[in-house]
Amino acid sequence: MRRKDREMPEEFAKQVFDECEYATVSMTDKDNQPYAVPVSIVRIDNGLYFHAALAGKKTDCLKLHPQVCVSTVSWSHLVADKFTTEFASAICHGTASEVTEDSEKIVVLRAMCEKFHASNMHNFDNAIAQSLSRTAI
Repeated sequence: MRRKDREMPEEFAKQVFDECEYATVSMTDKDNQPYAVPVSIVRIDNGLYFHAALAGKKTDCLKLHPQVCVSTVSWSHLVADKFTTEFASAICHGTASEVTEDSEKIVVLRAMCEKFHASNMHNFDNAIAQSLSRTAI
């Protein structure tokens, strides 16, 4: 980070990941070209999770080149009299791996649904029954 005076502690980053509405996952495609896609994420302990289809460009990229960079912003506002924007952001680098155990997938999906759709949790079990087999985590 160029401006070390603006660097925040790890707990701040965790809070940003917990509060964000979405994140952008950057990866590399089969032609070694950058590819970035917005995703809904949830943090469990020190892991970040997002869902995907079982097939598609995102899935293909992650299988070929699992190294990722995840970037998100939890809030921002313009400071008009200073011609700037203030925001809370977090970036992390890591290696993506697919969650293959149904029990772990359900834990992640439950956490994701509680974060983004808490008022609709009464439909969670039905949604899992219909789509777990075609959802990648």
